[in-house]
Amino acid sequence: MSKINYFDKVANQWDDMRKGFFPNQVREKAVELSKIKKGDVAADIGAGTGFISEILLEKGAHVIAVDQSVEMLFQLKKKFCCNSALTIKKGNDTNLPIDDNSVDFVFANMYLHHVENPQIAISEMVRILKPDGKLIITDLDEHKFDFLITEQNDRWMGFKREDISNWFDKAGLSNVKIECINENCCSTSQDGKDNAEISIFIAEGIKK
Repeated sequence: MSKINYFDKVANQWDDMRKGFFPNQVREKAVELSKIKKGDVAADIGAGTGFISEILLEKGAHVIAVDQSVEMLFQLKKKFCCNSALTIKKGNDTNLPIDDNSVDFVFANMYLHHVENPQIAISEMVRILKPDGKLIITDLDEHKFDFLITEQNDRWMGFKREDISNWFDKAGLSNVKIECINENCCSTSQDGKDNAEISIFIAEGIKK
């Protein structure tokens, strides 16, 4: 099953599934770190059904939510159909439908481990940032739970933090910081034999 087909298939149950994977504290930490304020423009990449978009809208930001799953975007639109501060766009990791140097913040939650080439995906997110804009990524530390590849369409078994730091540097970000978010991503394999508890990191960098 392709990545798109997987997320199309689970879209109508994703909100409940997500609650079992990781808590709301993940997005709260990301927004707290950003210091985003009312009127700022933020892109939510790999937005899904709007886990990150929701809290950004609550903060008064103008949000551009991007995903390549039509069904995920359908669910997102149903939830926030009356909010004029939200723009929904279909796009992928190598071709974000957002102009160069046009947003103050880019957020990507549990997105990077699903893309084909993380370094290219990071560079594409940096492209749309304004100078001095901030990229914030929350994702999985490196792990050994390979059932996530076959069952949840992960492409990467998490990441080494030094690799994330190098990719941020190469993409033109400064003031790069990566730390543990003190929350875990949890999942149980379909056969019940493996129980994954994977630490989540938060990475930030500012466009030069």
